Amino acid sequence: MNIQKNIKVLIVDDEPNILLSLEFLMKKEGFIVFIARDGEEAFDIINREKPRIVLLDIMMPKVDGYEVCKFIKSNKDTSDTKVVFLSAKSKEADIEKGYSIGADLYIPKPFSTRDLVKKINMMAAGVVA
Repeated sequence: MNIQKNIKVLIVDDEPNILLSLEFLMKKEGFIVFIARDGEEAFDIINREKPRIVLLDIMMPKVDGYEVCKFIKSNKDTSDTKVVFLSAKSKEADIEKGYSIGADLYIPKPFSTRDLVKKINMMAAGVVA
């Protein structure tokens, strides 16, 4: 039972395989999915589509995930957007930095896709992951 028929999810990652697999997973769950390959593309989609949830890599060309998160959280139109960092940066300091700039969830790579889908569904339903 998919309850999130109108929920927009933006996936931002510069790794094509991750983009493809996450796009497939989120569409399978019934989300409206957008993808961006870097932070600049993400800004355009965020401004245009106002996604409810953003799955965000940190290390990307042009603009990194930290800057994208700061942009989302500081903009009155998107400050309620849920930001989920998916990053290979898994040191405690990296995770703390992610939360300190506004991440709602920080999941180190590699991650379980089943757990990720469960947490995103909980976010979409309004339950804190």
